[in-house]
Amino acid sequence: DYVFLSRTYGNGSGFLFGWAQFIAINPGNIGIMSYVFADYAISFLNACGYEIPAGWSVILASTSVCILICLNLLGLMVGKWAQNILTLAKVIGLAAIVVSGFYLGLQGAGDTILDPAVQASDAKPHFGLAMVFVLYAFGGWNDAAFVAAEVKEPGKNIPLALIAGTAGILVIYLLINFAYLWGLGYTGLLQASTPAAELLGNAWGNHGTRLISLIIMISSLGAINGLILTGSRVNVRLGMDHRFFAALAHWNRRVNAPIFSLLSQGVISIGMIVLVGTKAGRRLIDAPFTLIQSDFIRWEQYQDGFDTLLVATAPLFWTFFLLTGLSLILLRFKAPELERPFRVPLYPVTPILFCLTCLYMLYASLEYARGLALLGLIPVLIGVPLYWMSRRKP
Repeated sequence: DYVFLSRTYGNGSGFLFGWAQFIAINPGNIGIMSYVFADYAISFLNACGYEIPAGWSVILASTSVCILICLNLLGLMVGKWAQNILTLAKVIGLAAIVVSGFYLGLQGAGDTILDPAVQASDAKPHFGLAMVFVLYAFGGWNDAAFVAAEVKEPGKNIPLALIAGTAGILVIYLLINFAYLWGLGYTGLLQASTPAAELLGNAWGNHGTRLISLIIMISSLGAINGLILTGSRVNVRLGMDHRFFAALAHWNRRVNAPIFSLLSQGVISIGMIVLVGTKAGRRLIDAPFTLIQSDFIRWEQYQDGFDTLLVATAPLFWTFFLLTGLSLILLRFKAPELERPFRVPLYPVTPILFCLTCLYMLYASLEYARGLALLGLIPVLIGVPLYWMSRRKP
């Protein structure tokens, strides 16, 4: 994305993409997954007999980020070792959900998958909003481009990797959601705040709740760790290209890790967790907008920290995705002499369809986020003067 945007629209657009990743998108993703950890940690502790209030989610989410930042500060090898262990939990957890859902479904435990009365009253609403959350589950497929230069026969293997990877995620996604619907029923799934815990609790009792909550806690830690590991390295490129952020490029050779990049990423992530997860944080966000409208951001329509952070950062994500898709077409005219070892299948139909999809997703995410979109947009706009400052000669 960084290279495509810089070559198409100029270095400023590449800088804003890197800045958006640093200040909003990646910390937002870390915050999203940390809230998943927190929700299931509360479910686990409650199943163990401890009464943990929902307000603890901010504390638990922030703590998970702190611990994993410290782990990565110990060095790359420790981070990779932890990532391999944590990834295994995802496989076990997914298998447990599918088996439990099918087990309950075969016993007829759940109600009908989609009750006709519910279908008539509730099922028409927000297709675009649903797709924002659905496509978040498929996020990361584009990361194959990061290693395209190291892939043998990219014209053959990159499409194969993208198709096989996306198809695999699609199968898993459908299996998991069918297991939820079959095991809990539509109504049960609609009311579940931690559906995996409730599904396994129904199937195997309190032991099932504790087991899957623990597995998802470990799995979400793996996701957070992966975001920290890769995000901090992306920030290094921002520091290398723009002297104003040179500290981000500082690499500690003793532990083989970008210390300042990791620390700044942790601080921003925890800041976002606290801002959207506490009343004081929300009041702080609301303060600049009170002159415009008293309820400029309608917090009550967002269910929890996961929902809030995803909705706040989605418009940014789809904006840059759209610009990157357009750059593929524009570069054909702007730089026709560039070597293109990878041929886009069905060009220009494929990128046009991609851009139209991104445009619709941008509209859908903005329609739901409304004022909350400023939580991601304003920090990115601050990057405009920072870019000009970074260009000034000393």
